Amino acid sequence: MSVQSCAEMVEANDRDRFASAMTAPVPDREVLFPLYAFNLEVAKAPWLTQEPLIAQMRLQFWRDVLDEVEAGEVPRAHEVALPLAEAIRARHIPLAPLHQMIDARAADIEREPFETPAHLWAYLENTAGALMVAAMAGLGHRAPDQARVLGRAQGLATFLTARRELAALGWVAVDDAMLPGMVETALADLSGLPRRFGEATPAARAASRVPAILKRARGDLDAAPESDAARSFGLAWRTLRGRW
Repeated sequence: MSVQSCAEMVEANDRDRFASAMTAPVPDREVLFPLYAFNLEVAKAPWLTQEPLIAQMRLQFWRDVLDEVEAGEVPRAHEVALPLAEAIRARHIPLAPLHQMIDARAADIEREPFETPAHLWAYLENTAGALMVAAMAGLGHRAPDQARVLGRAQGLATFLTARRELAALGWVAVDDAMLPGMVETALADLSGLPRRFGEATPAARAASRVPAILKRARGDLDAAPESDAARSFGLAWRTLRGRW
């Protein structure tokens, strides 16, 4: 039950957040890795079973962990729970966005289509958006509206790349016709954000690829991702310039 186990989990399953966290000072990595591992645990819970009740129980486990953290108790045994509790308490990370991340995953259990852009935006704001709020708060950034806008754009970029896989798993989540307008909205939102967030910039840097992904999606919603070399170079360039 260590930060190292969280880091290994993130490295194996969330390359962008792992790489961005590695640009942070070591004490900040000890905050980011447990948050990102928590996100992975919550995100996978609805997909580990075909039984909605069991999926709900898996999500309830994490609600109970957060309740134990809030009560000042030692959280139940899990490789992510204790590092998460320590990070939350050390940096006074708000619990509300973490609860939002859990509650939003009801959509993954139900697997009903998002009927309007507003419905999909709400889902993205309460998953990737809420995670960005928590991560940036853990690094001292207390402007949740900015963090949520950045996070929901990241969520949209991830959704664009994952929607075919979701369809193969039986969840046709959106009508593609509503996505181009959402892409333009996200790009406009990003253009209004600062390029640096002080000490919280490494958390924001998890979204460093988002503008490029969204710009490619303007012409082709299924545009091929950038190469690994381009991904690594882009992150290094932004890190050297102190930007996200």
